[in-house]
Amino acid sequence: MANVLVCIKRVPGSSGQVLLTGDSMSIDARHVGHTLSPHEECAIEAAVQIAGDTGGAATVLTLGPEGALEQLREALAVGVSSAVHLVTADGGSGDSGDAHGPADVAAAIADVARRREAAGEGFDLILLGNDAADTGDFQVGVRLAYLLARPVVTGARTVAVDGSGPAAVATVIGDGPAGTEEFQLPLPAVVTVKEGEITPRYPSIPGRLKAKKAPVEVIEAPAPVQGTARRALVLPPEHPSTVQILGTDKDTGAAAAAVVDVLHTIGVVTR
Repeated sequence: MANVLVCIKRVPGSSGQVLLTGDSMSIDARHVGHTLSPHEECAIEAAVQIAGDTGGAATVLTLGPEGALEQLREALAVGVSSAVHLVTADGGSGDSGDAHGPADVAAAIADVARRREAAGEGFDLILLGNDAADTGDFQVGVRLAYLLARPVVTGARTVAVDGSGPAAVATVIGDGPAGTEEFQLPLPAVVTVKEGEITPRYPSIPGRLKAKKAPVEVIEAPAPVQGTARRALVLPPEHPSTVQILGTDKDTGAAAAAVVDVLHTIGVVTR
């Protein structure tokens, strides 16, 4: 039996145009909404599968504003059994974060894990997305493992748990410098998951209804200590786009010749 904690983050949805908040410290998501990072969707699926295969339970946790409850409900709708919300103050601009940096987030998660362990409800495996879609810090998983003195593997494509009790191990497969790598980790452990090989499931109607009523443990997030160390976000300059009209319906012969010239230019066909 493996009890799994999966940690997620509320991030802005994808949009054709990225806007920044007035202070340039985060992405303005008022017009695009929020969602989960693809890596974290795969981590949720892995947690649900491991809990089901071992007879354990999966818990989802997020640190974020009140609106992040929506993302917790999404995880509950696909099979996670319980949720923990470390509530922070909303930045007021529709953004998904606040002043908490990777070190602060890892410390807050570690506090929850320690309290659960002291109560006899510890987590055998903690899963996170390899990185968040908005900040891409790549730090929380490693920092968390260090704080809890647990082994860690990052960039996992698949995760499975074999055995039970002290003999239980997590088999983690991912990509390394020399190709595919496989690790055997004694539990408890921390693993960060990448998208690509794990296919997240879609929530069923009964799952959505159950998620709406499921209780969520709400805890006030600790004040940030180290912060993000971020000075400002800068948008790269837009690349200009041009359109070349190759012909018209009144001169199809010229248009066809122009298309052939373009194909020669880009190397699709050769003379």
